[in-house]
Amino acid sequence: MSTLSPVPATSGAPVAPSGSRRSRRLRTAAATLGAGSLIAALGAAPASAASAPTGPYAGMGTCPLSSASLQDSNNGAVGCVVAVVNGGSFTIGSHVVTIPASSPITTTFGVYWPNNGPTVSFPDGNSSEIFSTVAPTDGKELTAAPLDVPIPGISNFWPGVTSAITQIELAGPITNFAPLAAGESYPVFKLPIKLHLENAFLGPNCYVGSNSAPIVLQPTTGTTNPPPPNKPITGDPGTINFGNDPNGFGDAIVGFTGATLVDNALSTPGASGCGPFGTFNWIVNLLFGLPSAAGNNTVTFSGVNTTLAVDSDINDLTSAITASEK
Repeated sequence: MSTLSPVPATSGAPVAPSGSRRSRRLRTAAATLGAGSLIAALGAAPASAASAPTGPYAGMGTCPLSSASLQDSNNGAVGCVVAVVNGGSFTIGSHVVTIPASSPITTTFGVYWPNNGPTVSFPDGNSSEIFSTVAPTDGKELTAAPLDVPIPGISNFWPGVTSAITQIELAGPITNFAPLAAGESYPVFKLPIKLHLENAFLGPNCYVGSNSAPIVLQPTTGTTNPPPPNKPITGDPGTINFGNDPNGFGDAIVGFTGATLVDNALSTPGASGCGPFGTFNWIVNLLFGLPSAAGNNTVTFSGVNTTLAVDSDINDLTSAITASEK
């Protein structure tokens, strides 16, 4: 596992080949990362709905294959992604919010990489394309069950009164998806979120983070480089599996199972909209130690299972997913 410092991504990095050469490069990179049998990835792949594809395409029924971005003829690669976070925690100062295995977080989206698009190169010689993302057709780029978060200093015997029911929500699109950064000390994606706190006294519009001032997560499976007092911590890329479409189409399928993603360089803004006209913002800030500067917060996503189906031809990828539904 790499223990490198983050390397900035630039569009001036070495240009990646397009078309079939680009697909071969993805295959080579996946193999370099330790890819083996795809069986484990397929077994862990989530199903989103009864009509969704099965097998390696499970959960990809809402992939935006017909979107203008994925249909662009200038693309060197297009794909569909499903990722499920099966556990972990948020640490804001000394307060810990646990993500139980019974409340997974699921993200689904389409990805595209233009010919000669941005890449990032790593000191160990590996590199990754940096994909742009497109929201799924149902608009549910992130889904998560509400969490029952105890209020510090109060015995939690009445959920929603002695605790805050907390919903993790997107505060903007997922960006900078770099799947082959797995094992490197570089963010796998950039995820802006906000925490919606619901409590009998806080009202319906109490948030930590917002669309204009989100909590920005940039988790890595490598080693972090946080400001003090936090110290570097290391994630785990898990098991990386690689295969091809079972029906003979040309797309590559990469599965990452059991990964751990970490970020302890993020900051957390103060509360807003809590109580009438925000009159209880100060109470939430006091109880949870907000705002909390970078170096005092940590996010860990554990048991992360991700499936990526990628092709140089959108028609080929569409045919593969369509065939899987039959």
